[in-house]
Amino acid sequence: MRVLIVEDEKRLAATLQDLLEMDGYTADVSYDGESGLDNALTAIYDVILLDVMLPKLNGFEVLRRLRAERVATPVLMLTARSEVTDKVQGLDCGADYYLTKPFEPKELLACVRALTRRAPELRDTGVLSCGDLRLEKSAFTLSCGERSVRLSRKEYDMMEMLMLNQKLILTKEKLLLKVWGYESEAEDNNVEVYISFLRRKLEHLHSTVKITTIRMAGYSLVPGEAEA
Repeated sequence: MRVLIVEDEKRLAATLQDLLEMDGYTADVSYDGESGLDNALTAIYDVILLDVMLPKLNGFEVLRRLRAERVATPVLMLTARSEVTDKVQGLDCGADYYLTKPFEPKELLACVRALTRRAPELRDTGVLSCGDLRLEKSAFTLSCGERSVRLSRKEYDMMEMLMLNQKLILTKEKLLLKVWGYESEAEDNNVEVYISFLRRKLEHLHSTVKITTIRMAGYSLVPGEAEA
């Protein structure tokens, strides 16, 4: 899962990034409200950690604009201000939870876990399915019947995206942003290579699920029909 951290205190941002990545998340950082909003509007993130006091655009305005654009990504607001009015304003703007600095790392991670569980596809089991395929988060395994293979982190992230958006078309650009992030120098051919890896694994598993290429558009995960 990918988390966006919008925090102008660079030392705190780096600490949050390390904390999340040690817990298995992929984390990107924006240091001001404008760049944070631009990144958040891509809707590639599973959770956003949003500071209130930011240069260029404050957290409240970032959140208002996100919700106005119908971006429903869960947002955890972070602030050093503990006044009730600030919390009410944040929640009214569309925040899902409000955490006052300083906070305990365990509390932050628990909040992030709680917000990611709101995605219906990941609720309770941590297992995604498509046709005869099962993707298990805890073990990074893809299975079909009695057969299973272990995926690399990027293979897992890409298959997760495909499963969460099955039957929809995912562009190479969106897959690049989701799997590699904004600061990566990865290009379209990196996506093509990992799609090829996943297709080989589907063949090895004898799955009826296919990753189809939609010319000039992107890729789609399509459940197949079980053999009679």
